[in-house]
Amino acid sequence: MMDDLKSIGYSDWFKSRADDEKISAHGVARVVSVHKDSYTVTKGGEEIFAELSGNLLYSSDSASDLPTTGDWVYADFYDDDTHAIIYGVFPRKTLLKRKAVGKLVDFQLIAANIDVAFIIQSLNDNFNLRRLERYLVMVNESGIEPVILLSKCDLVSKDELGDIKDKVLSVAPQTTVMEFSNLNRDNIDSVIGLLKSESSYCLLGSSGVGKTTLLNSIIGNEQFETRPVSKIQSKGRHTTTSRQLVRLENGAMIIDTPGMRELGSMSVDDGLDETFSEILALSQTCKFANCSHSNEKGCAILAAIKAGNLSEQRYQNYLKIKRESEFNQMSYSEKRKKDKDFGKLIKSTMKNKQG
Repeated sequence: MMDDLKSIGYSDWFKSRADDEKISAHGVARVVSVHKDSYTVTKGGEEIFAELSGNLLYSSDSASDLPTTGDWVYADFYDDDTHAIIYGVFPRKTLLKRKAVGKLVDFQLIAANIDVAFIIQSLNDNFNLRRLERYLVMVNESGIEPVILLSKCDLVSKDELGDIKDKVLSVAPQTTVMEFSNLNRDNIDSVIGLLKSESSYCLLGSSGVGKTTLLNSIIGNEQFETRPVSKIQSKGRHTTTSRQLVRLENGAMIIDTPGMRELGSMSVDDGLDETFSEILALSQTCKFANCSHSNEKGCAILAAIKAGNLSEQRYQNYLKIKRESEFNQMSYSEKRKKDKDFGKLIKSTMKNKQG
């Protein structure tokens, strides 16, 4: 059994953080996919339909307390392992999340316990360096290793490709950057070579960049549905609507994710500092400790922009993400407090009724 779990990523990191009482009372499984009110889990063999226990559902304060794709869970199994009840979630090694789309002050869990995130940008009109920075902030905040894949390399010349790769490396130095084409299979084998046994990966990128087509190319068949990209807007239409953990022949696991039209982060202090490390380093060399980096003499950031050592657009994107993060974090903290207070009120009311 342990060998089966190990094959799907159950490492010493998770073993050492398991709750002894829950381990003795329940089995262990990994979440393969999440549906509206149910889950699919695996112990390393067949996929099993699963539901949450009433206690887990009732005691959860927010979406982050519930399982997401890639999570390790404590579960009981019934009817020859055709049905399971989930009783708890293991501590997460990494958690990929984003701000919920729209004005809601909440976040959406994307996947848990991912080792490497493939951030995919297409080499057509959809390529956007500022959006790439946002993905890098999200991935770095999660403690996940980023790898940048440039799809549709058949659409650009070698010189154009070289220029774009230079731009990418200017915002993500020391990051693996690789171009590929689903059309003529350029570098597909090299991408497959990045996938290691017992490790977990995810595909991130806007709709239409070729995530699902790449997954089909890696698997070797058209297992997942794809749709054509709009020629007018160079935008893809959503094909992947849920996150699913796919096990590959070489023992690696990979999660495709829905295209993200809106990227937002909740609290991205570490991710922001890591993604924009040169801006942080410059800010620490300003003449004044309380420098606002707007008009002061002796501001190292303004001097770097003037000298052409720092892109004005990159700095403005840094400020924009920082402001969003601060606003979201403040709003989210207030929302969590209200939700908890409301939850306490409901529980208190229920107890009084029972008394």
